[in-house]
Amino acid sequence: MQRTIKNILFIMFDQLRYDYLSCAGHATLETPNIDRIAAMGVRFSNAYVQSPICGASRMSFYTGRYVHSHGAAWNNFPLKVGEMTLGDHLREIGVETWLVGKTHMKVDQKGMDRLGISSQSIIGARVSECGFDVFERDDGLWAQGPEGFYDSRRSPYNEYLKSKGYEAENPWHDYANSGVEDDGAVASGWFMQHADKPANIREEDSETPYMTGRAIDFMEKMASENSGPWLCHLSYIKPHWPYIVPEPYHAMYGHNQIQPVIRSEAERINPHPVYAAYMDNAIGKAFSRDEVREKVIPAYMGLIKQCDDQIGRLLAYLEQSGRMDDTMIVVTSDHGDYLGDHWLGEKDLFHEQSVKVPLIVCDPSSSADGTRGTVCDALVESIDLAATFVEAEGGKVPDHIIEGRSLMPLLRGETVDDWRDFVISEYDYSASSQAAALNLSPKQARLFMVADGSWKFIHAEGGFRPMLFDLVNDPQELKDLGDDPEYAEIIDLMYERLARWARRASQRTTISDETIVESRGGSRRSGVLLGLYDGTEASPDLTEVYRGRAQGRYTGVDEDAG
Repeated sequence: MQRTIKNILFIMFDQLRYDYLSCAGHATLETPNIDRIAAMGVRFSNAYVQSPICGASRMSFYTGRYVHSHGAAWNNFPLKVGEMTLGDHLREIGVETWLVGKTHMKVDQKGMDRLGISSQSIIGARVSECGFDVFERDDGLWAQGPEGFYDSRRSPYNEYLKSKGYEAENPWHDYANSGVEDDGAVASGWFMQHADKPANIREEDSETPYMTGRAIDFMEKMASENSGPWLCHLSYIKPHWPYIVPEPYHAMYGHNQIQPVIRSEAERINPHPVYAAYMDNAIGKAFSRDEVREKVIPAYMGLIKQCDDQIGRLLAYLEQSGRMDDTMIVVTSDHGDYLGDHWLGEKDLFHEQSVKVPLIVCDPSSSADGTRGTVCDALVESIDLAATFVEAEGGKVPDHIIEGRSLMPLLRGETVDDWRDFVISEYDYSASSQAAALNLSPKQARLFMVADGSWKFIHAEGGFRPMLFDLVNDPQELKDLGDDPEYAEIIDLMYERLARWARRASQRTTISDETIVESRGGSRRSGVLLGLYDGTEASPDLTEVYRGRAQGRYTGVDEDAG
């Protein structure tokens, strides 16, 4: 039977490292269900995000455009009204596009007000939500400080917890992301010393199973309505911090199962100023301590194990409902997590632990049978998924808007002679304390990465020298060669590539190259005739309207005067 793609299940984990899967070589963490998807599809081993920060990275996934193009360069920087997204492209070809989970989208409210777009309208609701129709949005960022909540919107998850009897103003924190001390005091997940405690919640009510259940609810709804093709963006908040997980996952891994830390004392000797600023922040200092890593990483592994078990639950549902044969499954992440490598925590910079992500694509079509279970080492960018989804659903990729390239030829084993030879990632850290510490203006606090598989180059605005890593001889990126004159030719090559990328045509989004080419040398019958001396240069029918007797002679005398 010929199998084809009808639906797309686009799964994104938050802050999942590319190398924290057993199919990617982790020595002690077992992820059999994600591994199963890899065995049914293709695992891309060199997939890079367009920015190593949640909001900017996600906006590139959802628009198929570089940060340089869409402009939403950091968390809570609005995505400007007018940017086309997955929902816009897929609805054009009859595919419903839905969200279950997180986007970290910040609406361009000023732009909507200027254009008179109401958020209560269908168009306004979609513009406000990255182009998605929302089945459930929950960014899972319900942190509360002295001046209120980080995210002031409604929390569906908190409402769910309250309905289950978890009585608190913010059960997301008090139950799902905290444990309990022996004396009954709250053991907040914000304090990493508590990462080895079980979260004070029934496992089935914790965030990851909850969101899995909502995705199944969505698919049940689509089936009951006998809907047409859909894309469901199932976007989990975990294994993102707070690093705390319920029983039994909190005790599945110990400090003896942690991968060896990747860092060198030499990295702290005369480091690049931007790198030094990040090593010197509170997060870098915390994760440089072994006791922090020994508390956090087993919990991080437990969170991933729980995520994998929920993928097993999803796969069972897809099989039971008959959707496995017509649903493309994608597993990825918005960025990684340093976990103490390179003396850093969180993400932000461009070491592999931060900027490289897992990417697994299972195409159910018969034409992809030849690549099942393979690993593709082509240089892939997160913006490629938008192009892939459009082509997978039978559309033509609008490459004057979407800057990524479809992965469909790679999924179906086709040879692509002109595939990209380098990838780009960007980071605008202008809103960070590091920019303030370096006394940089917002326009100066920007980084650009160019990587080609052999070399990784980082340009820093603000008058700083570049950074350079030899990925062949130093795959762990422990020695920065950016100030070594011996590598001047490599640095020149990387600057040439960065300049070539910066010169790309990225802002002409209202008319395609194809339309422009088709208009060349078109008919002159619209009446605009240029370059003629006496009219004999053109065919008579084009000039006929400009010949014949004059309508009259103007004498220059006003007949009514006098």
